[in-house]
Formats: sequence, C-alpha cells, structure tokens
Amino acid sequence: MNCRFCNAKLNKVFVSLGLSPLSNSYLTKQQLNKREPFYQLDLYVCESCFLVQLEEFESPEHIFSDYAYFSSYSDTWLKHAQEYVDKMIEFFGINRSSYVVEIASNDGYLLQYFQQKGVPVLGVEPARNVAQVAQKKGIPTETSFFGVMLANRLASEGKSADLLLGNNVLAHVPDLNDFVQGLKILLKPGGIITMEFPHLMKLIEDILFDTIYHEHFSYFSFLTVEQVFAFHGLVIFDVERIATHGGSLRIYAKHKEDLSKQISKNVLELRAQEKAGGYNTLKPYMNFNERVVEKKMEILDFLIDAKKTRRTVVGYGAPAKGNTLLNYCGIKPDFISYTVDRSPYKQGKYLPGSRIPIEAPEKIRITKPDFVFILPWNIKDEVMEQMSFIREWGGKFVIPIPKLEVV
Repeated sequence: MNCRFCNAKLNKVFVSLGLSPLSNSYLTKQQLNKREPFYQLDLYVCESCFLVQLEEFESPEHIFSDYAYFSSYSDTWLKHAQEYVDKMIEFFGINRSSYVVEIASNDGYLLQYFQQKGVPVLGVEPARNVAQVAQKKGIPTETSFFGVMLANRLASEGKSADLLLGNNVLAHVPDLNDFVQGLKILLKPGGIITMEFPHLMKLIEDILFDTIYHEHFSYFSFLTVEQVFAFHGLVIFDVERIATHGGSLRIYAKHKEDLSKQISKNVLELRAQEKAGGYNTLKPYMNFNERVVEKKMEILDFLIDAKKTRRTVVGYGAPAKGNTLLNYCGIKPDFISYTVDRSPYKQGKYLPGSRIPIEAPEKIRITKPDFVFILPWNIKDEVMEQMSFIREWGGKFVIPIPKLEVV
C-alpha cells in the first residue's frame, strides 16, 4: 500500500482497531440473518509526508451513493452552518453577485442560509437520496463526485466559484490529489477555498479513536494539509481552530498567484506548534495504539459494572463514530439494549456490527433507563438539553469521549 498523496510505501501502523463494518451501513430487520462484511480498520502514517490514512476497501460509489447521514437533524450543526455563512458575508463580502459552491453539500443544510440572502449557490453531493432532499428545498445540486473531471465541466459552464467550501469532505476522499487539483480548477482567480476537517493533533491528544472509520480515508495535521495544497498551487493563508467533532481546523486557501491575501499569524503559530510537537516526525504517532486500548478498558469497565449492579443503559444517536466505538469495544445489545436517533431514515434499523436496534427518541420516556450513553459526544450539550427529562427518574448521561464522564 502506498501513500495516497506522495506515493511513498506505507509501513508504520498508527493504530489497529480490528475488524469493523462500514460505519454507515445500517441494517434492516431482513438483513440480520445475512452475512455482514467486515474490514480491517488499520491506520498507517506515511514516513515521508506524515499523512495518516487507511486502505481503501470499498469504493466511494458503494459508500456514498445512498447515504444515511443528513446534516439537518443536528441543531448544533445547523447553528454552526449559519454562523459560517454570516462570517463569510461579513469578512469576504460574499453577496448576490458572488457564486458559492459547496462540495459534499448534503441536504442543503448550509447553502440554504446563503440562498436566503440571495447569494447564488450550487451544491455537489454524490449521495442521490440526500441530494434529492436538497433539490426539493430548491437548492441546485449536482449529483456527482468531485474531482478534476467535474471541476473542468463546471468551469466550462461558467460555474467557477468565488467561495468554494467543503465541510468534513476532505477526509472522505480516496483520490486526494484529484480532489485538490479540482479545487484549483474551479476556484476563480481571486476566490477563496474553505475546508473543515478533524484536526489530527486533537485526535491524538484526546484519544478520539472513534472518529476513525472506513469512510474517513485521511487524517490531517496542519503541516501535511499545507503540503498537499501547496503541491497543487494553492496557499493556505489563514486557519481557525473550531470545536466541531472534538476539535477541527477550518483552513482558508487561495491561488498561489493571488497576492491580495496575506499569510495570517494563525498559520505561522499553528505551523510552529505542530513542529514543536514533532508532527513532522514519527514520535507523536507511535504510542497511540496503547492509549486507545486503555480507553477501551475504561468504557468496558463502566458497562460491566452497570450490568453487575442491574442498571440499564441505552444509547443516544446512531453516528458513524459510535459504530467504531461499539465495534472496537465489542459492545452488543446485552450492554446497550437500544439506541435512539432523530433521523427517520435510521429508525427501525440496526447498527452495523453490533446489531443494536435504533428507535425513536420517545422510547426513552417509556423505558426509563438508568443511563443514556451519548454516542455523538461532540453534540453532548444538545443531547442533554433534548433529553433533560431523564432527570425525572434519576437518569444520568454517559459521555465516553474524550474522558468518560457520568453526569
């Protein structure tokens, strides 16, 4: 296996999470008696460019053509999107004469806020079922994977972008060079790219192992993403650290030829911090596996104790990250009897691998569990507000990551 960016041979395992199914391959009742495919979930670190990555077992067409994740079911994420739109309008003057293109635009969760302000938009979303939801909202959406071929076509149709954005898509791209070269092609000469993705440094520091799954092909430090963009003639001129997914980066990029935007002190500071932490060496990558095992033991100790003391545990949410956690820890319905999710698309189905049933949130009121185990811990505040009624019978919340807490 070679590095998907620099093509160097990959030999160093960063972490091994055993066998796991695709994290968004939810099962119907009819599928429970059928064989379920599992794949090795091993991450490697490139000794040349330090891109952390996993092998491509399934094609993006298989993973993303019919997708279970709809962004609009998270109030936290909608608020994040609205704040982003307001910021782009204020800081970069995005207006009715601008053209905004979002890659992996999902159900139109973000572009709807630009559209409400009269800004022309285009979404690019490969999952047909999700794209159809956006189209019904009146958001123009290309149902396609993004890369050089699509970028050339859109540019030839006069759809080059003043603002080209992608939230949590960069990690999902197996052909990284084709994707970033596509960004270069579609961006107008004075345009801006913003990309958000989980920050590898935070993943390592806080042991966020559940953010690793087969749909996430790559995991980026700032130093590595700078290399990738520079290789394709793009310069990162600013960067923000944001709280989403346990700690993410939002990078701002421009054409190398665009001299109108200065490199910010944020870029210089983060670059220096990662170099000081050794992220351009193998050192910070080498003991992560042992720390993940300790985290697994901590989670299992809690569940075993709850079982021994006859206290009931149910889940909240059916996120991809939750499926990594459950499968790596070997958690089945004997420990977490069911989970709930706001998305009707997931209700009535079963989590991949663990086979834990997914119910509507109202079931928690009926069964009155002792603990609600929050699988999407990154939106724990939203969940605890929605489910605050569990306090009526003395119920408590369990937040497994980054530190196991019972509150």
